[in-house]
Amino acid sequence: MSVADLFHENFTKYDELGASVCLWRNGKMVASLGDGFWDREKTRKWTTKTPVLIWSATKGLASACLLHLCDREKIQLHRRVTEFWPEYAENGKAATTLLQILSHQSGQAALRNPDIPYLEHELVAEALASQEPFWKPGSAHGYHARTYGFLVDELVRRISGADVGAYFGDTFATPLGLDLWIGLPQELVDDVAPIYAARRTRTPSDEDPFYNELAKQDSLTCKAFTTPAGLTVPSIMNRPEVRTHVLPSFGGIGTAESLATFYYRTFCEPTFFTHERIADFSETVASGMDTILRIPTAFAAGFMKDPISDAGQKLHNVFGPSPLAFGQPGAGGSLAFADPKNNVAFAYVMNQMEPGLFPNPKSLRLVRLAYGEDF
Repeated sequence: MSVADLFHENFTKYDELGASVCLWRNGKMVASLGDGFWDREKTRKWTTKTPVLIWSATKGLASACLLHLCDREKIQLHRRVTEFWPEYAENGKAATTLLQILSHQSGQAALRNPDIPYLEHELVAEALASQEPFWKPGSAHGYHARTYGFLVDELVRRISGADVGAYFGDTFATPLGLDLWIGLPQELVDDVAPIYAARRTRTPSDEDPFYNELAKQDSLTCKAFTTPAGLTVPSIMNRPEVRTHVLPSFGGIGTAESLATFYYRTFCEPTFFTHERIADFSETVASGMDTILRIPTAFAAGFMKDPISDAGQKLHNVFGPSPLAFGQPGAGGSLAFADPKNNVAFAYVMNQMEPGLFPNPKSLRLVRLAYGEDF
């Protein structure tokens, strides 16, 4: 079965609404497909040029900005955050490194003040700088679902003077001609397909430690996914004032074609980094039980990876067969990654969310087909 056949089957077998997939391999864009509709009323057709919210897949774009900036300024990732953000030294965080921020080891997975709104970057940054971390930086890792983007954005602002949205646009999006933004231009707010919450929900079970923790209001897992405050339902992200806001953890908007092109041109056919630096980025920095997600996860410098068992086998297969592949999924089903070893980049975006934080069969079976094997 071809990638096109399998992709179009998503709309009948998995009740997809509107979606796009893009695959780069060996220097060529070998597939760019779009189908379905913008809206549940099915009044507007979806195409490969339809931009949509990519949720946490935005984190990979933000990470690339900080990595590029550090490369440009010859800043080593083992340097302390306080060299660039002095206020961050409070409450036991003075030794925190840039690499610990990038690999979700900083212990700053949530805000201790649950009332600070997510649209107030300065207030969030001040809170992160002053609060005590939830674990000693470097002693554990846990997915910083919302706070990650604020940490990275503040560092980019401190070092470059520009926010992540502007830095990404100037450094990556404009040179590569991408329809990909962290903070949408005002004139484009009505040209984005709306995002729809999952039609069904996940409920806690004995086999699902993440959702069990998420259901506990006082748990760190719950705090990580509810602070900063204000994002209570997915439809809030459809508001024009939110679409134009720079939200590097979860507010990126773009097409699958641009997202895959970004990963390919940045990490497989390097335009911005040397091969040696990309090899450094692909090295696993943190691996094991995730303090927030309650499952094994792995992180490189700024990107998620599939964790590897003691026997050398992948515990998840999100990013293809190569242990060196890295990228970032988004809530509800979006996915983007690069595999420099096999010269592959992949992206899948959609407007109908599914339950869960990790990719589902809609994209994962396309990843398997992209490699021509069932792994």
